[in-house]
Amino acid sequence: MRLSEGPKEVAQARPHLEEGGGRACVVGRDVVRNAINGYYSDSMMNDNLQRSYRVAFWLAIFTIVYNFAEGLVGVFFGHKDGSLTLLGFGVDSFIEVVSGFGIAHMVLRIRRDPEGAKDRFEKAALTITGISFYVLVLGLLATSVYNLVIGEKPETTFVGVVLSLISIAVMLALMYSKLSVGKTLNSDPIIADAHCTKVCVYMSVVLLIASVFYELSKVAYVDILGSLALAYLSFTEGRESLEKAKNANTYACKND
Repeated sequence: MRLSEGPKEVAQARPHLEEGGGRACVVGRDVVRNAINGYYSDSMMNDNLQRSYRVAFWLAIFTIVYNFAEGLVGVFFGHKDGSLTLLGFGVDSFIEVVSGFGIAHMVLRIRRDPEGAKDRFEKAALTITGISFYVLVLGLLATSVYNLVIGEKPETTFVGVVLSLISIAVMLALMYSKLSVGKTLNSDPIIADAHCTKVCVYMSVVLLIASVFYELSKVAYVDILGSLALAYLSFTEGRESLEKAKNANTYACKND
């Protein structure tokens, strides 16, 4: 519009100017609104991820504390009552404590670098865990032969029944909780750890079967067979731990 135009021309042009200005305001408002929504959406997503990492870490801490308490009960009453299966189960729980420290460290490492490989601490924990399982296997085999030769048998396996039932419930709850968190974070290592918890469930089932059958029958061979089953499961756990320690980006149990 030229400056020489009169009031009539200005009046005619005003609606078009106001319309154009209104559209600009709407577009600007939408841009600002989308930017704000995007910011809060990203912020909420980041908060959810951090919350999931915290849950994964505290699940690992709970696993350590629970396995330590389980180990104390298993070793004490296994020795006191003469139950080799319960004793081996208790020692296995102590080994799982070492593994648990490695898992807790792994969660913190993944939180910092989701795509990073295992560090020295994790490899050391896995190596110690694997060797410890192999030592447990040798101890269970040797003690099983000794008990078979001298006819040693437990006084009672009642504690084994109670402890195994508690352990099955706790391990199943841990497994599904870790699976849920692992899927939320889309983390293969955490999902693999959840699947590895199945072995702990299997060991608890072995303890339950051996304890119940011995309590009903009082046949010494039942406890020996239970300890041999634990030895087999311990061997598989030891082998997987050493394989994971050797391969930086391999997570056993992922597809179990």
